[in-house]
Amino acid sequence: MIIDFHTHIFPDKIAEACVNSLTERSGEPHFSDGKESSLIARLDEAGVDFSVNLPVLTKKEQFTSITAFGESINEKFYNGGRILSFGGIHPDDECYEEHLHILKEKGFLGIKIHPDYQHERIDSEKFVRIIALAKSLGLITLTHAGYDNVYPEDTKCTPSRILRLLDKIGGYDKLVLAHLGSLLFFDEVYESLAGEDVYFDTANVFGRTDDETVIKIIEKHGDRKVLFATDSPWTKINEYVSHLHSLGLSPESEERILGVNALELLGIKDGRRL
Repeated sequence: MIIDFHTHIFPDKIAEACVNSLTERSGEPHFSDGKESSLIARLDEAGVDFSVNLPVLTKKEQFTSITAFGESINEKFYNGGRILSFGGIHPDDECYEEHLHILKEKGFLGIKIHPDYQHERIDSEKFVRIIALAKSLGLITLTHAGYDNVYPEDTKCTPSRILRLLDKIGGYDKLVLAHLGSLLFFDEVYESLAGEDVYFDTANVFGRTDDETVIKIIEKHGDRKVLFATDSPWTKINEYVSHLHSLGLSPESEERILGVNALELLGIKDGRRL
């Protein structure tokens, strides 16, 4: 089974506008239009069984609409669909406790945060309180980590800040650090983060560093804590699957990274929640 743990879709009526705006701001080309149907087509092309959708709240007022969209995606997923959606939370949300409980009650398995787009450092008290509560609720938290093209001047989730966060909350074995721990901070990831009891995903990593660095980090971190991910629509899913195969990992490591680790983290068997 292959699971893409890091993808993005939007409601059809705003999808193309959202993707075009993000491409203009970041300078990164997109390879799909951000619609649910288009992502499913890309999954089919790549032989991927299902993906995880990761919404980003850029305003706290978006909680209700983004949660409703995620619910509609998850209803399809648990009835044979191909996309599982996480929820989202904004660090400025005064109702974060209520909203995290709502996400838990509605069956969301995790949340996505993006310190750069949400203009808050990962080790700030606003994020610490949110992530600590998510941990206590048994939710997965996936955060953008490392460099972001839109805000290159002030990276808000670096390896050192992640370590401070982990110290403040007493560790968190369901924390997923996107982009192999921290995009473009790979030396620091290898020296200080690899081996910590957190997950790394592979989103938007291939081509941003050499394969030797990717393999070195995976070997030090351990293949049980790495999740296959692409960051679609900003990458081509089929090319990412092929690239993962080309790394020369053992069949057992490939199997774990491509899907087994994700199933265990999500608590899902045969594509459905246990």
